[in-house]
Amino acid sequence: MDSEQFREFGKAAVDYIADYFDTIRDRPVLHSVQPGYLEELLPKEVPRTGETWQTVLRDVDKLIQPGITHWHHPNFHGYFAAANSFPAIVGEMMSAGFTSIGVNWMASPAYTELEMVMMDWLAKLLNLPEIFLNSSNGPGGGVLQGSASETTLLCLLTSRERKIQELQTENPDLKVEDILGKLVAYSSDQSNSSIERSGLLGAMPMRLLPSDSTGKLRGSTLLEAIKADKEKGLIPCYVVACLGTTPTCSFDDLSELGPICEEEKVWLHVDAAYAGAAFACPEYRHLMKGVEFVDSFNFNPHKWMLVNYDCSAMWLKDARCLIDSFNVDRIYLKHNKLPDIPEYRHWQIPLGRRLRAMKLWFVLRIYGVEGIQKYIRGHISQAKYFEKLVRSDSRFEVVTSILGLVCFRLQDDSSTQKLLDKLVERGKLFLIAATFDKKRVIRFAVCSRYSEKRDMDFAWNEILLVADSVVPKRKRKFNHSHYLLEENICFSDSLKIKRKMLCEPLPFTKDL
Repeated sequence: MDSEQFREFGKAAVDYIADYFDTIRDRPVLHSVQPGYLEELLPKEVPRTGETWQTVLRDVDKLIQPGITHWHHPNFHGYFAAANSFPAIVGEMMSAGFTSIGVNWMASPAYTELEMVMMDWLAKLLNLPEIFLNSSNGPGGGVLQGSASETTLLCLLTSRERKIQELQTENPDLKVEDILGKLVAYSSDQSNSSIERSGLLGAMPMRLLPSDSTGKLRGSTLLEAIKADKEKGLIPCYVVACLGTTPTCSFDDLSELGPICEEEKVWLHVDAAYAGAAFACPEYRHLMKGVEFVDSFNFNPHKWMLVNYDCSAMWLKDARCLIDSFNVDRIYLKHNKLPDIPEYRHWQIPLGRRLRAMKLWFVLRIYGVEGIQKYIRGHISQAKYFEKLVRSDSRFEVVTSILGLVCFRLQDDSSTQKLLDKLVERGKLFLIAATFDKKRVIRFAVCSRYSEKRDMDFAWNEILLVADSVVPKRKRKFNHSHYLLEENICFSDSLKIKRKMLCEPLPFTKDL
């Protein structure tokens, strides 16, 4: 393919993407394919001769698009938002176009330096402590990773190395193998599955501690677990606090957890994958009170800040802990330029890295602080409106409502699950379940950048339609006093109502 054909293919692909988003409301939010559908439609082997790009693009529409769950559809309310915007898409294209591999500063200086500046921009946007800035005088700094999962694992491994060095400094005769089997980590039972998985990958048991009635991990719970484990001869090493848990978007209390971790010399990492973007709005920054205690902090611009996956922002109070833990240098990676510039290969698992900062740069410049704040506040406003709709029907219970997530349920687990199953079967909404306080709940997340108030109305009407088949509205005998009370009419006023009105149902009772 020459450059002229590339221009044609690229323009056609951009048109296809733009058309996809322009017509996304007309598509069903859920796919209708069955497992193994694509294997039956694709050839068994690589084509012997090359095909035209027109044929390939037609097959994208014919074969791939039907097997996609449309995360950016206004009726997608599962998981959390998968961020997307046209500036980010173009930034991704530019990054792919340059295709350098950022193994060190010399390989492509712009890769490193743009990322350094963007991490400082983000830190200031969220109002993180100055020590996290690459431009600060301290040893802290920020870097882009692929996901929060990678970040949690990296910080677990770093905490392990720091703890080993600390113990061996105190007792030089202590062997590494005598330490490793005793290390233990902690998080909430409301934390993401990737946090528990990091413990498995890092060979450090992750204890999932019970959250309180609001879904928070409290300091007293952590302290009790640490004391119990120390009595058993175990070594507390790592704590993952969640600012925005996966089931209900609850916020662990950093002001309680932080001093305990500091006293016990335990690494405190913050997973704010989804909710961290909300700190761009000053009115939500109180939710990270105590952030000055943390050793590392992570959130995903690719969840709620209009940046395409993958783009996960990680900051460290002391980056030397991470660098020293995994520093393996080779002569072919050394250079004599700008020793004060970080070599990000030491901050991650892979050796090479791509220009993730490009799409972040495009988004931050084109939307600006006000555009990002407007987007986040818009989602929160829609979630609040949906919450009011749920509270309007006595059959439903709002379990939690935080930021852009509303968790609700019917009267019991069985009917709640039945409601969800029927909604998914109908395919007009995408929702998922969660467990909170030993109850089955349905999570309703505002996800799409195309979402509007009318989409909340559509979702609620669909939920009501299905709920009527699961838990029908109770038929009640007409009771004048009941309806007078429903309208908040005081007794003296009710005496003034004409006899005719008392003999007829009031208009708002006809559907009951």
